[in-house]
Amino acid sequence: MNDIPSNRPDLQDSRFSRADMARSRFTDINLSEAVFDDVNLSRITITDASLEDARISDASLRNLAISDVDMTGMTIDGLLVTDLLAAHAKLTSQS
Repeated sequence: MNDIPSNRPDLQDSRFSRADMARSRFTDINLSEAVFDDVNLSRITITDASLEDARISDASLRNLAISDVDMTGMTIDGLLVTDLLAAHAKLTSQS
């Protein structure tokens, strides 16, 4: 399936199971409050996105690259990432 034409379809509260959506492109999509469970998101690209108040758990983040982001309030295991980066910068500047 390629380029399924749509004019702002309302798919709220839809459920997709066992779907192959590899290499799909999503543009100007509202996925707020969506739930992704048992999904393969390897090699995805996310740009110009709001992940405010998002939660990630029981996930593999191996080789995940994050750049040019606002990390205000972002935590890993309850620790503020900005504090972790500041501590790392302090340690590396002392050596």
